[in-house]
Amino acid sequence: MSDMTQASPTPAKPKPRPRPQVMKLTDAAAERITELTKRADSEIVGLRVGIKNGGCAGQSYTVEYAHEIRPTDEVVEDKGVKILVDPKAVLFLLGTEMDYVADKMQAQFVFNNPNQVSACGCGESVQLKPATV
Repeated sequence: MSDMTQASPTPAKPKPRPRPQVMKLTDAAAERITELTKRADSEIVGLRVGIKNGGCAGQSYTVEYAHEIRPTDEVVEDKGVKILVDPKAVLFLLGTEMDYVADKMQAQFVFNNPNQVSACGCGESVQLKPATV
């Protein structure tokens, strides 16, 4: 008899599940982000989107210029532009569509978010729940 035994094969690691895209953009939102990027006073890599506490409904969306990509940012590339999502906001923004709407009285980014529970009457703040994955 031989003392040589065959090593059992190492079980293959399962492939990681594909990560869902946090947000998507409408054509109008992508066009507006492209315009803002071109008109910015300094070089920007995209827009940073997040959520902050406050307002009568409890939370509000934030949108600001992003001058750098942080290691913790969730990077969304859609229709030729970049959106950087604050990591604390990812669960609240999963499945959100970002749109840009302009009418006679105002122009603004609008978030069509399936995780939005309610909004205040003025439209400045929202109540969000974490997405169920």
